[in-house]
Amino acid sequence: MTTPLLGSASSTYPALLAALAPWPSTTPGPKTIFFWAPAMKWGLVIAGLGDLQRPAEKLSVFQTASLMATGIIWSRYATVITPINYNLMSVNIFVGGIGMYQMWRIWK
Repeated sequence: MTTPLLGSASSTYPALLAALAPWPSTTPGPKTIFFWAPAMKWGLVIAGLGDLQRPAEKLSVFQTASLMATGIIWSRYATVITPINYNLMSVNIFVGGIGMYQMWRIWK
């Protein structure tokens, strides 16, 4: 069913958008979020590894807890989306793991 305002153009509009897309949304690659989100998140892992040298008294409980929760939540999310994003899952396992280890250091 077409709207009176768009007429017959409304039925071809989704096809035009699909033709303009640089990459299908389900194909992983450097032009999609499937690549760039995990690639940028490795910076959090590197920062967490750098914090291993800091004394536990100087670590923020709230920041560490949020990194731990973020890692756990997004690891699960990466397995639910289609297609499954194993790169996103792996980086978030590391973020959650470093967060858990830092929380253990703070608690100890």
